[in-house]
Amino acid sequence: MAESQPLLSGNLGATPAPFAVAKGQRPQCIAHRGYKAVYPENTMAAFRGAVDVGAHAIETDLHLSKDGVVVISHDADLKRVFGKPEKVIDCDWSYLKTLRTLKEPHEPMPRLKDLLIYLAEPGLEDIWLLLDIKLDNDADDIMRLIAATLAEVETSSPWNKRVLLGCWAEQYLPLCAKYLPGYPITHIGFKISYARRFLAVPGVGFNMLQHAMVGPFGNAFLRDVKKAKRSIFLWTVNEETWMKWSIRKEVDGVVTDDPKKFLEISKQYNGEKIHLPLKQWGFALWMNILVVVFSPLFWWKYGVKVDAGNGRKEFKSSEG
Repeated sequence: MAESQPLLSGNLGATPAPFAVAKGQRPQCIAHRGYKAVYPENTMAAFRGAVDVGAHAIETDLHLSKDGVVVISHDADLKRVFGKPEKVIDCDWSYLKTLRTLKEPHEPMPRLKDLLIYLAEPGLEDIWLLLDIKLDNDADDIMRLIAATLAEVETSSPWNKRVLLGCWAEQYLPLCAKYLPGYPITHIGFKISYARRFLAVPGVGFNMLQHAMVGPFGNAFLRDVKKAKRSIFLWTVNEETWMKWSIRKEVDGVVTDDPKKFLEISKQYNGEKIHLPLKQWGFALWMNILVVVFSPLFWWKYGVKVDAGNGRKEFKSSEG
């Protein structure tokens, strides 16, 4: 199937997310896995730290435990963060909750429910959540259980006004419509040609690898996204020069490990021209080459290539 061929018909329309657009002429600060630069990633300490320094939103990653609990972890296994060899999906929550991060102060793994309970506290109504729904899990299972978890936690402001569903692949769109109708959606990606397919779906925003947006193809995509009146974020932006570059591009949000640093730069930067070092141009070029080389392996690994007709059929079924 050619990558330029739309997988789903344009009949699918995602709910707009007015909470996810730029604040004036400044991108919103989206804390990547919480305040990852200081705290162990994807822990309650990292989420609280991000809120304390003024982040507008929290980005986090979702997996399933063996017994169907939606847990917060970027990796499919426990090795890098917790020093254990098991995969998340092979462990019950009763075991996962006993683990502590290798990085001090040795925090436990939270559930999505724990983060929602925190964000439901009075005074945090303006903090919104970007969910990176990982492809390692059964798609139907994780979408159904995310919906069940959101329904469990009461909040004064409806979750569909504060939660953005991050989907890597198009076949998740019918599942969003099936289990979480009325929730806004953003495509998480790194390849522009694949991301363009989501422009055919009204209302879907974009969360794109920042280095993939450098150069003429990235500029053209940014123009088309803005023309379509979609929101666009860039990940993961940690260097000062790229933070300023992102602000100049007038994107809606910047996903960063260091929300405090980004907020300081955003406040100080007055739009002056940026002179990117040759080294950074070279790194951006190298990242674009890696995207071309490794994206087929990515899609093959996660098996997201499906027939266009089947995709439309699935969506119609979910709408019915």
